[in-house]
Amino acid sequence: MKSVTNLKISISGVRAVVGDALTPLLMVRFAQAFGTWTGSGTVVVGSDTRTSGEMVRHAVLSGLTSAGCQVVDLGICPVPTVQVMVERLGAAGGIAITASHNPVEWNALKFIRGDGIFLNAYQAEELLAIYHQGEFTRAESAALRRPRTNGDAVKTHVAAILKLVDAEKIRARRFRVAVDCCNGAGAVATPHLLEVLGCEMLPIHLTPNGIFPHPPEPIPENLGDLCAHVRATSADVGFAQDADADRLAIVSEEGAAIGEEYSVALCTDFVLRRRPGTVVVNVSTSMMAEEIAARYGARVIRTAVGEVNVAERMKRERAAIGGEGNGGVIYPPLHYGRDSFIGMALVLESMAESGRPLSEMARALPQFFMAKKKVPIASERVPPILAHIREKYASYELDLTDGIKILGDRWWAQVRASRTEPVIRVMVEAPTEGEAERLAGELMGEMG
Repeated sequence: MKSVTNLKISISGVRAVVGDALTPLLMVRFAQAFGTWTGSGTVVVGSDTRTSGEMVRHAVLSGLTSAGCQVVDLGICPVPTVQVMVERLGAAGGIAITASHNPVEWNALKFIRGDGIFLNAYQAEELLAIYHQGEFTRAESAALRRPRTNGDAVKTHVAAILKLVDAEKIRARRFRVAVDCCNGAGAVATPHLLEVLGCEMLPIHLTPNGIFPHPPEPIPENLGDLCAHVRATSADVGFAQDADADRLAIVSEEGAAIGEEYSVALCTDFVLRRRPGTVVVNVSTSMMAEEIAARYGARVIRTAVGEVNVAERMKRERAAIGGEGNGGVIYPPLHYGRDSFIGMALVLESMAESGRPLSEMARALPQFFMAKKKVPIASERVPPILAHIREKYASYELDLTDGIKILGDRWWAQVRASRTEPVIRVMVEAPTEGEAERLAGELMGEMG
């Protein structure tokens, strides 16, 4: 796969910086390639709220239409909604126009296959081969089909969620819920979900205009506004989403960002309590997964980072729940994709059932601290850095599933190249914050 400073082509799709590598021609050609890959079938398209979205959407619709596809345009909507609609409509695939947690100057295409799951590595290579060869299907004039619009996508998604939770139990509690949608795609769906669940919504950054008031990655350092808002409004809980609303972070009623790792952990504890089963998470997800699963006699399987890696393994194992520790809850009864909306619904149902405040529920889970760092780095420097880390820590047990993960006594540290940004990610988890930061600092020092 190709990677330069302002262009990333990987299993996570194609991402680029607007006004630099991201051009209409690039988007048209990838849409033509995907339309060809689907066999000129029906393709669902949805976009987050980035200001470059209209330019990219028109290029994508043009490329797909030229390949003979029937496009179903959902307009602005969350990525998990696009995935749900691909399945519900029996489409050949979907394209989500979003750079997810990347800064506003980026935009991207995420490619979804007919079962609502993103392309795996083999399928992504097939698509890339079509793109590079330029051997696109070119429909004749009489075969070109006008794009259709569908304004019911959010209602369809929310209706499916309501069938999976005890909505009446949630409504009875009349929760006060603070929400930060970061002016992203969640702003067009979160109000509907919380309304039908009988919650009083206390929103900030709810205008779907793509003007992000803070970096869209839902990590604690970006949630200061939401933490203050929870305290000011005496909310029962705060929910934060990234720009495409597939990731969920939580703020307790105390106004503390408990960390995006707790989104999957809280949902896992609640789901396993009702129906024990296999849990699938990636190798960068918190050790809480194993300790929670042990309470219910469940097993945990770990995969390489990447939603498709987790989703495909979950499907094979018929997992009860899973996801990625970046706030990506995957609940198979709904669909095999990270979904902040089912995450919110499950957390609210768990709160309603337990009667305990969110802070108390979080403290009842295994307690670990995670340090997450990233180092901007050119792609050609990644292999020698990983080789150095592997040699330096050769005396430890190493997991090479994705990058290098060093396994210690109730701690671990991982160094791997990002698939979505030109950076190396350093992640450490340990029983204390001081130990996690110390170990992360040591690894950062090895970057040269």
